[in-house]
Amino acid sequence: MLEFLYLDFNLPLTNPVLKFLIILLIILIIPILLNKVKVPAILGLIIAGAFIGPHGLNLLERDSGIILSGTAGLLYIMFLAGLEIDLGDFKKNRSKSLLFGLYTFSIPMVLGILGGLYLLEYNLITSVLLASMFASHTLIAYPLVRRIGISRNIAVNISVGGTIITDTLALLVLAVIVGMSRGEVDLFFWVRLIVSVLIFSIIVLYLFPIIAKWFFNKISDAVSQYIFVLSMVFLAAFLSELAGIEGIIGAFLCGLSLNSLIPRQSPLMDKVEFVGNAIFIPFFLIGIGMLIDYELFFSDLGSLKVGGVMILIATTGKYIAAKLAQYSMKLSSNEGLMIFGLSNAQAAATLAAVLIGHNIILGYTAAGLPIRLLNEEVLNGTILMILFTCTVASFATERAGRGILAEKAKETGNIPDEKSRILIPIKNENNVEDLINFASRLQSENSETSLMGLNIVSSSEGSDSRLKAVKMLEHAKTAAGKTNNKLEGIIRYDDNVSKAISAVIKENEITDLVLGLHTRAGEGDTNLGMFTEALLNSSEVNIYIYKPHISARDITKYLVVIPEHAELEMGFYSLLTKLHNLAVNSQVTLKIYCFTGVKHILETFMTDGRLKVEIDPVFENIDISKVMASAVSTEAIIFFMNRRDEKPYASYMDSLPGLLQDNNTGNAFFLWYSNSTKYGNLRKNLINASLDEPVEKLEGAIRKLIKGRKA
Repeated sequence: MLEFLYLDFNLPLTNPVLKFLIILLIILIIPILLNKVKVPAILGLIIAGAFIGPHGLNLLERDSGIILSGTAGLLYIMFLAGLEIDLGDFKKNRSKSLLFGLYTFSIPMVLGILGGLYLLEYNLITSVLLASMFASHTLIAYPLVRRIGISRNIAVNISVGGTIITDTLALLVLAVIVGMSRGEVDLFFWVRLIVSVLIFSIIVLYLFPIIAKWFFNKISDAVSQYIFVLSMVFLAAFLSELAGIEGIIGAFLCGLSLNSLIPRQSPLMDKVEFVGNAIFIPFFLIGIGMLIDYELFFSDLGSLKVGGVMILIATTGKYIAAKLAQYSMKLSSNEGLMIFGLSNAQAAATLAAVLIGHNIILGYTAAGLPIRLLNEEVLNGTILMILFTCTVASFATERAGRGILAEKAKETGNIPDEKSRILIPIKNENNVEDLINFASRLQSENSETSLMGLNIVSSSEGSDSRLKAVKMLEHAKTAAGKTNNKLEGIIRYDDNVSKAISAVIKENEITDLVLGLHTRAGEGDTNLGMFTEALLNSSEVNIYIYKPHISARDITKYLVVIPEHAELEMGFYSLLTKLHNLAVNSQVTLKIYCFTGVKHILETFMTDGRLKVEIDPVFENIDISKVMASAVSTEAIIFFMNRRDEKPYASYMDSLPGLLQDNNTGNAFFLWYSNSTKYGNLRKNLINASLDEPVEKLEGAIRKLIKGRKA
């Protein structure tokens, strides 16, 4: 009963349970409080760290546990940056990333050397090391970008790529300065550094993906997969340090190497993001705050002077570099501000440089005091610079992110998107997860989407039918949870399946319907099934019929077959939206077989930099059998379909469902039907238009109709 009397409450606290509880409460409460006053949570966690740290209330010591978790958090930030970057965009924009990397390295370096020599009156070696601290930066505001949902914006892409370049160069400068201070810079030093970095890069970028692919194919346990990923991150960081550069470079390259193996919409990605955002990254931010000693800024004017000069040079250099990138790459002002926000924060590499420089002793004074390469004033000024730049970076990134979202909302000419409500009738337990996984990938990151599962119980079923229905829907909800989605379950009692589904569609304003491909019961049965054909004739929604021979996460490419004159269907653009979402969320390539009219539309609308699109133009007829024969087992085929009474209807659409019924190739297949009946007269106006009209004129008419529909 009195055990609490024996607990040690002396400061700093040593009880591990209490220490962990305090940190968890900070991680829980600070973002909630600061969200109400529009202050970035990142800044709040840093300030909270200073408040509870050894220079504040001294509640907690910055011990090995904090340092270990913080190191993991820093590596996590860099790993997520590499993991979430679109490799297609990265390759496309690599010249821009290189250019920005050179901007954001060279400008602060030049300003830093001049400032060190003439403002702070340091020697050349100290000034160069100080300048390298300004040249590097940490993506401390990257979690804000991810939360806002613009992690694949071109400005973010350029910033991330530039970060690796400038940090690598800055850390190489650090390695050279350390070598010079120890008298180790000779030919062998340069050869060893270049060879070790080259070997390290080859191992991480080429060997890691092979190992990871083998592991993911052999081990399906989610926990084991996550631990494996975490191990690879730390292994890459360790190899990076062995090569003579900081571990953050290895963590980023690890993210790049595993990029294509961890889909954006996958249970593994959910776990990676959840653990990082909940534990490791907050620990890193709190640990940074614990370094801040406010008393030094009031007791030591030298530290204030040095800190002021460092803040001025670092912020000015990064701002000039961001503005140069904005103007030379023709980016918007918000994108330029985003680049500045992401590149202004000084933390990881800066801390590494100042601590290493502070530990290098060049000699001793007559009184026996050590003469350090970077003195106490620089160490204290660095902490002040970290606090200031992290604050500015957080506010700048938040403001820029909201501005980019506003710009995106005002853009015209993009594929229209709207609120989606996706219904998934559930009856076959074997394909529940596949249907829900597919449905989740139809969602847009910037639009509200609801998933609804429907189980229809007929009077012919047994007394335990409701129990089975509830069990089936619970299974569906669990499957939706694995994709980071919530699913609303509906049980309907009706002997007429198509009538019941139609009623639910109308009652819940459903926009999209996902069905499994019907299996023929006998000679008299239709290829699609009676209730599916009834839904095609009556329902005003997009309908996706899916035959999942393989799991959605194993699909490496989507082959898309679009019939002639498909662009004349109003609902065609709704399907293009979903195709766009599917490709982005799956991170796989689209190979589209289409006629020249559709090709022109695709080139106009499918311009998202995240998309990987190959267009194969067709001039006469699409050979369906040839497309199917060319598909390998990991490629899925999507057929844009039409109802019989619609203009783009093609003769092969009659026999295609039956052909898929008999298919034994192991490919996944989709039949996509647009919600064209919903648009009535709008559709007829387009269909009645002369097919000889220039496609640009038809495209203009379609745009006006879309705008009218949205209004």
